[in-house]
Amino acid sequence: MWLLIAFIAVPLIEIGLFIQVGGAIGLWPTLLIVVVTAVLGTFLVRTQGAMALGQLRSSFSDLRDPTEPLVHGAMILFAGALLLTPGFFTDAVGFALLVPGVRQAAYKALRARVNVQAFETHQQQYGQHDTAGRGGPTSRGGDVIDGEYREIPEDEAQRRGPSGWTKH
Repeated sequence: MWLLIAFIAVPLIEIGLFIQVGGAIGLWPTLLIVVVTAVLGTFLVRTQGAMALGQLRSSFSDLRDPTEPLVHGAMILFAGALLLTPGFFTDAVGFALLVPGVRQAAYKALRARVNVQAFETHQQQYGQHDTAGRGGPTSRGGDVIDGEYREIPEDEAQRRGPSGWTKH
């Protein structure tokens, strides 16, 4: 429902702002502002996106939780889409998402609403474990891999040859 309201409200807000700003300063200055904000927004998204990618790489190399850099990168990507969309309202929201403090506040608000059950790396485990033995990577511990198999009769295996997974 909220998405439907946004798809109806945002274009109406943009049209109203274009009429107001265009009436106050004229057509060509209004169009110039739209183009300049798109170019400036593209530059800012590239620089901040590169910084977010560097933070994501360092979190992977340090085996830290990559959630925050991923969320910041997603918000920067969304800000870029908003800045390339012509309009004053979308530009304002896009530029706001490029401010690190605004992104941090949005991340904290999202984190309060989302509950992560488990996060696992090769060397560390975070979160809750499934002690009932029902699925998931943390259910059995160790290096156990769940899977399904089918026995192949000996004559069929000889016709097929090696599987490619062995060094024959």
